[in-house]
Amino acid sequence: MIDSYLIIIEKTKSGFSAYSPDVPGCVAIGKTVPETEKNMKEAIQFHIEFMVEKGYQVPKPGRITVKQIPLPIIPSRKTGLGRVGI
Repeated sequence: MIDSYLIIIEKTKSGFSAYSPDVPGCVAIGKTVPETEKNMKEAIQFHIEFMVEKGYQVPKPGRITVKQIPLPIIPSRKTGLGRVGI
């Protein structure tokens, strides 16, 4: 059986970091997005193997839908800071 776990990849100063909301404490880093994704996949696999070995309950993947929502950002003439224009 193959489960799919949501991972979040974020840009950092030195590359990228990743975590999974479904697998607390499991994180990975990498210099590129593909490297970070590969490292996170290995981290989750190792984490789950450890949990099985120790008799812990393996977390089930959540049924989360992720969607980015585009919002126009309008810069303020006074401050230069943006505000959402709807």
